[in-house]
Amino acid sequence: MKRIVLGVTGSIAAYKAADLASQLTKAGHQVTAVLTRDAQEFVTTLTVQTLSKQPVVTDLYDEKESWRPGHIQLADEADLLLIAPATANTLAQLGQGLAPNVLTAIALATRAPMLIAPAMNGNMWSHPAIQTHVATLKGWGVDFIGPDTEGMLACGYEGVGRLMPVEDIVAAAEGILAENRPKRAL
Repeated sequence: MKRIVLGVTGSIAAYKAADLASQLTKAGHQVTAVLTRDAQEFVTTLTVQTLSKQPVVTDLYDEKESWRPGHIQLADEADLLLIAPATANTLAQLGQGLAPNVLTAIALATRAPMLIAPAMNGNMWSHPAIQTHVATLKGWGVDFIGPDTEGMLACGYEGVGRLMPVEDIVAAAEGILAENRPKRAL
């Protein structure tokens, strides 16, 4: 059993995180979901908690049971940090090393392999700022899957920007876990 931290950000595609948590859990992994405030506008913590069979983390201040900060413990114990969907805002925060929420704090603290599945408007995805952050993250050893290049987006546009199919994300996560990669060094 591998420990996966599943970060969910505020994209309409956040509802697919419930299926992702379910499939990864059924595959035998321990999945701890971390939902940003914006993600909670699209999917409930109860849904993800039920499907992952684990408590959901939503805030840095959720941790009251131990002297050890929970986000650092999650960062240390993770075998994979999977962020799906990842918004433009989250990519910008990660690319700049910012940690305004519990998910980005975990991302900065973990040395586990990281897989990001972006989902956003195609114009946002192709913006030079976002592409710069993606290049920076890739340079730090972060893996990406997607976004999908075809299909209708929630905003009414057609083309790049959709979250990759859940099955593809699960396969990519399983592939990274199977490699037994060492912790990332920055």
